[in-house]
Amino acid sequence: RPDAAGGDSLAIRTALARFEAFDLERLPAPRGLACVRALDRQAAGDERIFVVAEVRGRRHRAGRLTRLHLAAFQSAFHDATRLLRSALAARDPENRLQWNRILLVVEPPVVLGPGVVDDLVRRLAPATRRLGLEKVLVRFSRLEPEALDQDGVPTELVVSDLTGSRLEIELRSPRDSALQTRTAYQRRIAEARRRQLLPPHEIVPLFGDEFEEYDLDPDSRTPRLVSVAGRAPGEQEAGIVVGIVSSCTPKVPEGMRRVAILSDPTRGMGSLGPAECRRIVAAIDLAEEERLPVEWVPVSAGARIAMDSGTENLDATASVVRRIVTFTEAGGVIHVIVNGVNVGAQSYWNSLATMLMHCRGILIMTPRGSMVLTGRAALEAAGSVAAEDEIAIGGYERMAGPNGEAQFFAHDLKEASRILLQHYRYTYVVPGETGPRHQASTDPVARDPGLGLYEAGPEFETVGEIFDEASNPGRKKPFAMRALMNAVVDADGGFLERWQDWQGAETSIVADAELGGSPVSLIGVESRNLVREGHRPLDGPAEWTGGTLFPQSSRKIARAIRAASGNRPVVVLANLSGFDGSPESMRSLQLEFGAEIAAAVVSFEGPIRFLVVSRYHGGAYVVFSQALNASLRAAALEGSYASVIGGAAAAQVVFGRDVEKRAHEAEAVKVARHAVEVASTPETRAALDHALENARLAARMEVAAEFDAVHSVE
Repeated sequence: RPDAAGGDSLAIRTALARFEAFDLERLPAPRGLACVRALDRQAAGDERIFVVAEVRGRRHRAGRLTRLHLAAFQSAFHDATRLLRSALAARDPENRLQWNRILLVVEPPVVLGPGVVDDLVRRLAPATRRLGLEKVLVRFSRLEPEALDQDGVPTELVVSDLTGSRLEIELRSPRDSALQTRTAYQRRIAEARRRQLLPPHEIVPLFGDEFEEYDLDPDSRTPRLVSVAGRAPGEQEAGIVVGIVSSCTPKVPEGMRRVAILSDPTRGMGSLGPAECRRIVAAIDLAEEERLPVEWVPVSAGARIAMDSGTENLDATASVVRRIVTFTEAGGVIHVIVNGVNVGAQSYWNSLATMLMHCRGILIMTPRGSMVLTGRAALEAAGSVAAEDEIAIGGYERMAGPNGEAQFFAHDLKEASRILLQHYRYTYVVPGETGPRHQASTDPVARDPGLGLYEAGPEFETVGEIFDEASNPGRKKPFAMRALMNAVVDADGGFLERWQDWQGAETSIVADAELGGSPVSLIGVESRNLVREGHRPLDGPAEWTGGTLFPQSSRKIARAIRAASGNRPVVVLANLSGFDGSPESMRSLQLEFGAEIAAAVVSFEGPIRFLVVSRYHGGAYVVFSQALNASLRAAALEGSYASVIGGAAAAQVVFGRDVEKRAHEAEAVKVARHAVEVASTPETRAALDHALENARLAARMEVAAEFDAVHSVE
């Protein structure tokens, strides 16, 4: 019936005909829109809301619809989202529907220019948040620019974002068959989305192009995985999905393969029992056999608590502990992405895989991720100290970022996958090869890094001015080490910095990058004083001193060297005057973490290139000495200094007698002393003290300059 008669248009009636498998209840809607509550006749509890909108263009005098304005489409789309939001708001907020649809039927033919769809979808996507949408469909007739006088091709645009972090866009031929009811697995996905969780098979597309699922071999007495490729998603028997994921990259076009371990939060919140633990152990065995890294996306309530099981669940988690330790100590790599609550055993597994000094895996956390030993409710029940939620107890912002346990922060899983793939650019080793592949670089080898702009402050205009005697005499003026690091590495090689939020470790900088197309772990020591935030004991430094290693910055460098061992070279850019020896630093394990650097250098497998860019003194010299490792090569820029102690400190502490002797022999002091001998008055004595103080300062500078001249790198 025509709209003028008060009924639905042909376009809307045709769209509603697809929902014949449902009992439909019309909800109030403005003209040009239809909103229905749909109940599946076969599956109890399958309830959805469908909104259908008609988009019209301008009408020619002959009555033919000839043009669609973008504003008309956007207006109809926003009308549809508002209608759906209103329908959902009338429901119980704890029981929001999660499999809803919006269908827009566009009547006039449409010409799609390049990039129009992507741009439009991304601009309109924010309006769909928290609507529980399965997908948005747009039906239209598509015209080709060179054939505007011909009939358009019926087309359907499908936009979905089941994971909440990645838009999927598809152009296809319209489907007119009746809409099928949801499978049991789809209902589980809807339930998971209601609880803001993601089933494992919905995560896989974010991390790889292909996924081959594995499961335990029923004919093997020991846990052993075999391929179950082709099995429908969600049919695994345990709360864990394992398999091999592959991604094609410019460096590895044949496919970068990894073993994936994915928690299934729809099964007992990912609680852990023997079934899950056997599959995890078998997955690590598979990674060791295939010489592949492991990617783990855990969401887990910890060891299973149930009436029909008990401490056997704890024994099972202990078997995973042992396997993680043996795998990582043998050089195996486990990367962990925390995007949900991790309790008890799972938190310790994450720690064993990524936080110990020998571990090479990285830990990425999102705002929704947390690692706790005991959940908030259990802590409060036991009378212990808790916080407002698990994220406040063990999330990135308050815990794992500031204490250095998490290496990267990602806003969502999509960003986490991007960080992980960038990390693989520098670290992934194809099985059978000896190290990460070389990347062809367009950055000329002869490029002068000194010509790069110094954008970290007004002290210098170019990086080269840091080392210019005219602009920085004696290289005593502080500078930002990151500016130098970015100038040195390949301009097209990226710069992935780890541990950016580690409090107390600000004076050490660790990044993965490329030099001449070769992946390296680049370490720099900050060369300017940094503001110290938070609580500060009175027996510690008021600020983080440039060129100085404090306990946590020492620990960061040791972990970085260990992580790169056997994989890629380490390059150190050092303006390093030594370790801080304040009472606070000594109390905070300065000796232990400083020694960890030396131990990491001794055991490092591969080349270490150590470049002194300004000063190099004391214990810092020892932990990077060429005597520690035959593969370590030290070099220094012309004009640098290297000694047991810096010249200024040596003049004040070691050569104090020499300084005092020179001061007393100064001509100005002799004149002032004679004046006192002639007439000892308050004025002559004050003049003598002043002359002596100036002479000491000059003598100290003179001795320091002589010491530095002797201890130049030459």
